[in-house]
Amino acid sequence: MNDRSYKLKILAAFAVVYVVWGSTYLAIRIGVHDMRPGLLAGIRFLIAGLVIIGLAAGIGQKLPRVRMDWFLIVLMAILMIVIGNGVVTWAEQWVESNQTALLIASSAFWTAWFGTFGPKGHKLSLRAKVGLVAGFAGVALMLLPSGNYNAQYFWAQLAILISPIAWSAGTIISRSHDLATEPLMMAGWQMFIGGCVLTVIGVAAGELQTVSMTRDGVGALLYLTLFGSCLAYATFIWLIRHTTPDKLATIAYVNPAIATILGWWVLDEVLRGMQFFGMLIIIISVFIVSGSAHKRSRGFRA
Repeated sequence: MNDRSYKLKILAAFAVVYVVWGSTYLAIRIGVHDMRPGLLAGIRFLIAGLVIIGLAAGIGQKLPRVRMDWFLIVLMAILMIVIGNGVVTWAEQWVESNQTALLIASSAFWTAWFGTFGPKGHKLSLRAKVGLVAGFAGVALMLLPSGNYNAQYFWAQLAILISPIAWSAGTIISRSHDLATEPLMMAGWQMFIGGCVLTVIGVAAGELQTVSMTRDGVGALLYLTLFGSCLAYATFIWLIRHTTPDKLATIAYVNPAIATILGWWVLDEVLRGMQFFGMLIIIISVFIVSGSAHKRSRGFRA
């Protein structure tokens, strides 16, 4: 492959991850109007997990065999799928997709902070500290009451903040262990186990009695499963092996921008009052923190 075609392949891969992952918040927002959140998230990750496991096995990756790997797979499934994605799906019944994406972007702040703990912890640079303080200020602005404020909306916003905390904790835990299982195979099992748990939660909550299998709901489910979880994640794994951490870090601040544009274009979502300034502060802060963190790092793991 010549240099030009290789660069085009890299650009195409980034475009897939930017657009698909940036649009998943919109798809969730559409999906929860017709399908219940537990079943929407559960079926999505259950099917996606099976597809990813099959893909990993097809390229020669072996099933997890080490007990510690299985323990971490289950832990990551709970933190990153059940909490990290399940809570977001539940909260988007009330919170707009653009605000959800911006609040999720705070995962860069939590990851940087959690990364200071433990035997492999590192000190934050002054630049990173400034980015963290500014970033959390931006999150606070996003939580200020707006025109559609009510108590349920506010608690759903707070619930969304649990997601990046859980996701960041899972990221740091996985980085601190040397695993025998290949990343794609491990991700497939995380999705499958997390999907099973979310489906059980949905059934136990009585969602089967209230679910509505409309065209929009089923379309959102298929998009989230095939594109959001399968295509984009497999592309991301490929990018890890073919590009640099600083370029991968751009995903953290491009995705919220994509989500904001799509939410406005498709659902007429707008940021009100101080929320707009909160958006700008969060995106700039993610850029500062991600750039600072990846200058220190030689590796990157999803």
